[in-house]
Amino acid sequence: MSRLSRRPFLLGLAATTGVAACGNGVGSPAPATIDARVDSTLAAMFAEFPGTRTLAAKSVGMLVMPLVTEAGLGIGGAFGRGALRINGVTTDYYSNTKISTGLQIGAQQYAHVLFFMTETALENFRRSSGWAAGANIEYAYPEGGETLAAETTTSLAPVVAVIFGQAGLRAGATLEGVKYTRIIP
Repeated sequence: MSRLSRRPFLLGLAATTGVAACGNGVGSPAPATIDARVDSTLAAMFAEFPGTRTLAAKSVGMLVMPLVTEAGLGIGGAFGRGALRINGVTTDYYSNTKISTGLQIGAQQYAHVLFFMTETALENFRRSSGWAAGANIEYAYPEGGETLAAETTTSLAPVVAVIFGQAGLRAGATLEGVKYTRIIP
């Protein structure tokens, strides 16, 4: 029976920490990729739904998720990565995850943008360790490519969500129960 001395244990711990640090994303091209996708998504949204320009102009920040993939067969899930933009500049990167159960089948992809209409809503989002979308979000659904179905109550909400670009074989998309977490891509 051999005893593990302190030196090999500490060397093993340091090696494990070093290997784990290699995957932290610092210096990787992932931020540039996310930013390019965010730019493309915003350009497509503004072109297809001009009413979102007004929301963007009034908002204090936007969380743009260019591609969210959602699939389910009884148990479902969704995942995506995006960027928080304040005054047109990326300040942080976020991932979103969602797990759901129930009568569901299919898969889809879509984009969504959260418009933070108040400083308080933006600060609450940025300060939380994992912000969950829920009842405090108003949804504005783009219809027909010309208008955005936003009412007076929607424009007064602290957070407005716009979901668009849906493709796949699953009906509907909501942000109910989606968790957003700050990441280092």
